[in-house]
Amino acid sequence: MTETTYDFQDVRVMVVDDNRSMRHIVRSILSALGCRDIREAGDAPAAFKEMQNFDADVIIVDWYMEPLDGLEFVRLVRTAKDSLNPFVPIIMLSGFTEYRRIAEARDAGVNEFLAKPVSATGIGNRIVSLIEHPREFIRSKSYFGPCRRRTVLGPPRGQKERRQENLSASSTADL
Repeated sequence: MTETTYDFQDVRVMVVDDNRSMRHIVRSILSALGCRDIREAGDAPAAFKEMQNFDADVIIVDWYMEPLDGLEFVRLVRTAKDSLNPFVPIIMLSGFTEYRRIAEARDAGVNEFLAKPVSATGIGNRIVSLIEHPREFIRSKSYFGPCRRRTVLGPPRGQKERRQENLSASSTADL
């Protein structure tokens, strides 16, 4: 992890995975990091329902689940009219790490991606990244979620800036 030491005891985390063993592993890692308020859900619909009663600071969700997969869950959290926290940072877990899958998760509204097998360092680093490098949220006709650009390079040489001021709908800075 970074040189900065974080106290994760007040970070509220929801773990969404249809595999009970994986939920247990992630929960154990979060507990070892110091998280005290951890909720689990065995599928996406249960997690979305639990969000009505639990204001998570971070959601860690597996990609492959039934009846809704992790991508569908992320889209639901980001765009459903009854989503109480569309700005919640989301970390996607997957054993499949091809670039196209990472890009697909990013385009669904995921903040961070973490390859399985998971480790305390990996989970801790992703949570620290959410804290130290919160990304503004963008709303367009086809997307709502964290800005997909990791680095602001400005417009291409010789082009005018196309982005409008104040595109941000919110930030994860409250984490």
